[in-house]
Amino acid sequence: MSTAVVTGGTRGIGRAVGLRLAAAGHDVTALATSEAAEPLPGIAARICDVTDEEQVASTFSDIGPVDILVNNAGISSSNRLGRTTLAQWNHSLAVNATGAFLCTREVIDAMLERGAGGIVTVASIAGVEGAKYIAAYAASKHAVVGLMRVVAAEAAGTGVTANTVCPTFVRTEMTIATIANIAEQTGKNLADAEAALAKATPHGRIIEMVEVVDAVMELLGSDRNGEEIVLDGAPA
Repeated sequence: MSTAVVTGGTRGIGRAVGLRLAAAGHDVTALATSEAAEPLPGIAARICDVTDEEQVASTFSDIGPVDILVNNAGISSSNRLGRTTLAQWNHSLAVNATGAFLCTREVIDAMLERGAGGIVTVASIAGVEGAKYIAAYAASKHAVVGLMRVVAAEAAGTGVTANTVCPTFVRTEMTIATIANIAEQTGKNLADAEAALAKATPHGRIIEMVEVVDAVMELLGSDRNGEEIVLDGAPA
């Protein structure tokens, strides 16, 4: 049985990925900063702030050798550049980029020594393109895409792989909150607010979590390395 760690693994995309991995027979640990709101059958949950170097080191030391790492922990924020505070900027980079760096650094050397292992980071379409009002978020996602490219280059030919999944808006609690905020700010009903958000995506739809999970599992089940799967709502 292989050991898998999923960050941000107690809800949303991370929870869905963890459940799929557990169903496939992996020994899964979900890391999060708070307790799971829903049951996590077959998954061990641990409190770990991925931006804290000491917590990350201690947690991974307790878990032991890791065969699969899914960097999923993330936050989103929006503001026009001139109103983006340094605190917003630093927080986005800390969670979305530094967290993935710290967790990847904990597992990579042992993976290379064993000549096997898979790392997938759930980033965003904002990691490969830009848009208005997301300076901090886009910069952090570009950073983590770059990180995975570096890991892939260092691991090339060793049996270790590192890849990224870059979805547009996914139907998660975070996106539902965004839709509610649009409704509140514009006076639209929720259906119209969702339609407005979907219109901002390349193919005019909010994608489902299962599409992200499928992409993660596809990468983990292959020898592909240094790739980004962009999930922009286009038909499969």
